[in-house]
Amino acid sequence: MDKIIKYMLDEDEGFGDITSNAVVDEGKEVNAYIVSKDDGILAGINIIRDLFEEYGVKVNFWIKDGTKISEGDVLMSFSGDARTILLLERTALNLVMRMSGVASAANYYADLVKDSSVRVAGTRKTSPGIAKFDKYALKVGGADTHRFALDDMVLIKDNHIASCGTPLETLLKAKENVSFSKKIEIEVESLDDAIECVKNGADIVMLDNMGPDEVMDVIDELEKLNIRQNSLIEVSGGITDETIREYADLGVDIISIGALTHSSRSLNFSLKIE
Repeated sequence: MDKIIKYMLDEDEGFGDITSNAVVDEGKEVNAYIVSKDDGILAGINIIRDLFEEYGVKVNFWIKDGTKISEGDVLMSFSGDARTILLLERTALNLVMRMSGVASAANYYADLVKDSSVRVAGTRKTSPGIAKFDKYALKVGGADTHRFALDDMVLIKDNHIASCGTPLETLLKAKENVSFSKKIEIEVESLDDAIECVKNGADIVMLDNMGPDEVMDVIDELEKLNIRQNSLIEVSGGITDETIREYADLGVDIISIGALTHSSRSLNFSLKIE
């Protein structure tokens, strides 16, 4: 994450901040603060606090990650070299605004099903290059991170199956070649495939793009066969704030939503020099 932030700063600075260097006196000390123009859940403030301090800016006050914030709230105040603060400004704001938007979306969806046992999760549909920041923000907002990277667990998707054979054949091949220490999840699109994969030891079965009635049929059949407890059941694909409650009430274990990271709106913050 430190390397990524360094790249962000290098990208923004180019060959130097010619504006600040032209109009701000060298060594000028100022006081500054970051204020929210939105309501939501704050995420990433601890990261940019460390960034400012690494560059010699003294942080005097900050609100911790996970705090519910409102328009007009001061999120951080600091003092230091004006040129340095201006150099860090856009990178710091872009990062904390993006992360707070993801955390706010995660919190919103998790809150819709807070009285159920279902776990809301993100996906790997993150912004390229800053996946770990998106995942951290999901956790701050109260959602599960799902996989951080491809080595976290086996997740057999449609293209793996298309490259191998049937869902069951692909599952059995994975079980032969993967250590017992890794969970195996498989994505299915039909009742029969779901039943076969649960019977044959999938740790997690993802019901992909199934409507509530289809999901209910799978759950009912698993219970009739007395194998519902054998696998976690995850649903994914097109689930919105209007439908998430219906899926939760069916008794699934996990609801994964790519929109938490690929479509969340960044919150709006502003840095002001006093």
